[in-house]
Amino acid sequence: MVTILYNYKVLNNDIKQLNINTKDNSYTITIGKNLLKNVDKYFSLDRKILIVTDDNIPLNYINDVKDKIKNCHIITIPNGEENKNITNYQNIISELIKNNFTRKDAIIAIGGGVIGDMSAFAASTYMRGIDFYNIPTTLLSQVDSSIGGKTAIDFLSIKNIIGTFYQPKGVLIDIDTLQSLPKRQLYNGLVESIKMAATFDKEFFNFIKDSNDIFEEIETVIYKSLLIKKYVVEQDEKEQSIRKVLNFGHTIGHAIEESLNLKYFHGECVGVGMLFFSSDEVKSKIKETLTKYNLPTHLDYDKNKVIELIKHDKKSQSETISIIYVNEIGTYEIRQMTLSEIGNLL
Repeated sequence: MVTILYNYKVLNNDIKQLNINTKDNSYTITIGKNLLKNVDKYFSLDRKILIVTDDNIPLNYINDVKDKIKNCHIITIPNGEENKNITNYQNIISELIKNNFTRKDAIIAIGGGVIGDMSAFAASTYMRGIDFYNIPTTLLSQVDSSIGGKTAIDFLSIKNIIGTFYQPKGVLIDIDTLQSLPKRQLYNGLVESIKMAATFDKEFFNFIKDSNDIFEEIETVIYKSLLIKKYVVEQDEKEQSIRKVLNFGHTIGHAIEESLNLKYFHGECVGVGMLFFSSDEVKSKIKETLTKYNLPTHLDYDKNKVIELIKHDKKSQSETISIIYVNEIGTYEIRQMTLSEIGNLL
């Protein structure tokens, strides 16, 4: 078990900031309430800006940001993982070209992980890279995909198969945006925090497992999750070693998610995926936690479809694939397993 230093800068009105320092870039994550109306304090907006969002995002979120931008363009993508595709990526690029965006201009994503991943990928590839800012509005994107610089689109039914590593210029996490989410989406996002706690922080895991009202304590969940991911990403930006640990539950979880045609949310599938690579004691504790938050502990899937999808996993190496195994809460092991061994687990 590692020691995570839970420290951050506190601004006025209890707004907190984390500085992320990677080899290629440094940026700030600002966390607090009622931040959208003051977005110009945290992002450089005196230039041409393309807002990328989806049709499920409340208009007042978009307008709060738009009102602070003199030269603003907006593109709206249909909501849902199935829309994180090459067609919508092309639509974003086309919008940039049509409005004569240059390397000095920027993209702002307002939405969940789908919008964040796709917008960041577009920013990383347009003119070989323009500035990207992220305003994640779901719990899952706030605690996980908002930090670390992974960008991607899905292709040929394979999740995140096309992408880059490209760090944002800044991230704004307005906790008030979570108020518009249904509880299923909040629980879905909580899985990523459970994952990080299970592998790095026993005390944090127990905090989630034993909470009487996790949504009353959601700020603490967000801070601690981001601090764990900061600790990991700053050591291993390109996922060569310790960052692989953040894939706990994802090897099988991603494949189940795709095999069931996105019927279940990402976090719901990752939660089930964690159970395959846990000791009996850990499996029992994770099951208890998932059940508490109305998350599935078993899904009906086609084993052959799942195995076929795992073959395309980015962590595969020839005949084996790197998986994360948790023998005791707050610890992890990186193991190599064959597809045959994973098939036996399934």
